[in-house]
Amino acid sequence: MKRIKAACLEQTIHFILKDDMPHEEAVQFVQAEYAHYLAQMDRNRTPYRILEKTEQPDGSIMVKIKKQYNGYDCKPYMD
Repeated sequence: MKRIKAACLEQTIHFILKDDMPHEEAVQFVQAEYAHYLAQMDRNRTPYRILEKTEQPDGSIMVKIKKQYNGYDCKPYMD
């Protein structure tokens, strides 16, 4: 029998600009989408740590993040 003691996801997320919007509006939309994503994790009380956030030349955002997976303990991974 096995039991999961700890689990964590490491993701790279690319918040991409929409093609059907003017550039400045699309950049603002991406920034709002990124802020909403973080607020949603805070609201759900999902532990996370941003490893790297890079704004791309086109205005999109690339984020490397570690976050809790399915309610399992993730403290060993967050250090």
